[in-house]
Amino acid sequence: MILHGDCFDQMKLLSDNSVDSIVTDPPYGLSFMGKKWDYDVPSVAIWIESLRVLKPGGHLLSFGGTRTFHRLACNIEDAGFEIRDQIQWLYGSGFPKSHNLKDEWQGWGTALKPANEPICLARKPLEKGLTVAENVQKWGCGAINVDASRIAGAIPVVPQPKFNSTGAIYNMKTDEGRNGEMSRAEGRWPANVLFDEEAAEMLDAQVGDNVSRFFYVAKASKRERNAGLEVASKFNSEIESASLNRDDSGNPNTRGRKANPIDCITQNKKLHKDGNFHPTVKPIKLMEYLIKLITPPNGTVLDPFMGSGSTGVAAKRLGFGFVGIERELEYVEIAQKRIEAAL
Repeated sequence: MILHGDCFDQMKLLSDNSVDSIVTDPPYGLSFMGKKWDYDVPSVAIWIESLRVLKPGGHLLSFGGTRTFHRLACNIEDAGFEIRDQIQWLYGSGFPKSHNLKDEWQGWGTALKPANEPICLARKPLEKGLTVAENVQKWGCGAINVDASRIAGAIPVVPQPKFNSTGAIYNMKTDEGRNGEMSRAEGRWPANVLFDEEAAEMLDAQVGDNVSRFFYVAKASKRERNAGLEVASKFNSEIESASLNRDDSGNPNTRGRKANPIDCITQNKKLHKDGNFHPTVKPIKLMEYLIKLITPPNGTVLDPFMGSGSTGVAAKRLGFGFVGIERELEYVEIAQKRIEAAL
């Protein structure tokens, strides 16, 4: 389900405790490329509404900018979320936007090369009185899917700690007979650092010994950004008004009110001429990994800042339900086509 409009207003159409996870790439508050929608990080009020629709124990993953991440994380925490961790997505394609000085100050500048984006990992508090196990049993939320997110690799050459005690807390050790990886045949334990393909290659070239094998590497397809936009297509101009009850596809309830139907696909010449012109498109494999990490089986993923729909494409490719909200109609049109192509 895709809703066109401001996310604060559109989330009011969703029922309490109706989505299983939130994965989003909101404005960073940097006025990026002069875009009006990037005026500020999401407000506390927006995150409060996100908290309401998320099930108890449900997780939130939100990208942020390196300069404004502190404001993002504070707003998320002030809304009532528990900050659980920070994931670093490292990439190699960043370009420094620096003002370089001249004359006697030649060689001095004003900015570093961008090579990472922090991702806030937060959780809605568990239902009062429930343990994590009890909350997961009742709501399906509260834990992260470690096994589905393991880093594929060779079987360790030295003995590893055994992880067969439910509820135990495991510590990284480097004693004799252990290599500190916490890995096994199914793959290494997921880390809070992620790489794109270019950054992984740069790391291995500089350090050697295939160091990137310890981390998830998101490999982006050259076609994925514009998949579904190559040929002009005619679609029905309305998304069905949201059912007031959860339907077979897993879409959440809307508390007795109808969703705002939109003219989701038009013969927009700019759309077909320029393809996906959204300036901050994330790799689909990266979004798939993040969704798998925090979304329970058959769950529904919410993206309140859908943009051109990468989260939706990833969710649908994995078989999850999806609710996307986007204020800019031109991006809604692109997202709808990309999601249709993924299906």
